[in-house]
Amino acid sequence: MERAEEYAKRDRPLKWVKVTNNHEISPGVFLISWKRFCDFVPGQVVKLAINKVQPPRIYSLCSGNRNETMSVLFNIKEDGYLTPRMATAVEGTELLVSNPYGSFHDDGGSAYWIATGTGIAPFYSMLKSGLSGDKILIHGARHLDQFYFEDELKHTVGSNYIRCCSGEQSPEVYHGRVTQYLLEMNQFPKDFKYYLCGKSLLVVDVRDLLISKGISYNNIFSEIYF
Repeated sequence: MERAEEYAKRDRPLKWVKVTNNHEISPGVFLISWKRFCDFVPGQVVKLAINKVQPPRIYSLCSGNRNETMSVLFNIKEDGYLTPRMATAVEGTELLVSNPYGSFHDDGGSAYWIATGTGIAPFYSMLKSGLSGDKILIHGARHLDQFYFEDELKHTVGSNYIRCCSGEQSPEVYHGRVTQYLLEMNQFPKDFKYYLCGKSLLVVDVRDLLISKGISYNNIFSEIYF
């Protein structure tokens, strides 16, 4: 796994694309799409910008690798430059996008997918690309309306789709943080892979927890969101 700083520093040429859809799937959270212009591996990222002046930001692709479009999932950063402008994009708006890159890939074997917030994006891409078999998906959020793609994930992953909500309660949802849920688990299969995606504190805490439970560092793969 490449370090996040290297992701940001590495020069990646950007090309103009036109927005085909921009849908607010939850308050302040958008799924923006453009026509797919190349192949990619589920779990990869792209750099994205709205002009050549401001630096691009990195986003995981949130679409299947056989879809006609590429998409990213983002939430508005009120003090940011890029996301408030992306949120107002309509069909035909031009964006600058890099070719996909990165090494956060699922090898198709048995695995846990563990995410918080918009960190669900690469796992949704993997699911839409046919990689959901023999996977356990754990998604953490503060509010119940932050379980993005919830209906589709429940339909596809079934009882292996576990939602952890720290701020609200629901009969079908574990009340608490992802780390609390994991602490209460009795068994962690040693032959599974563990894929983590979310903010740095979550990724570090879960990685350390898994290692303390006997999971090999070599079986833990992470993508950190900033």
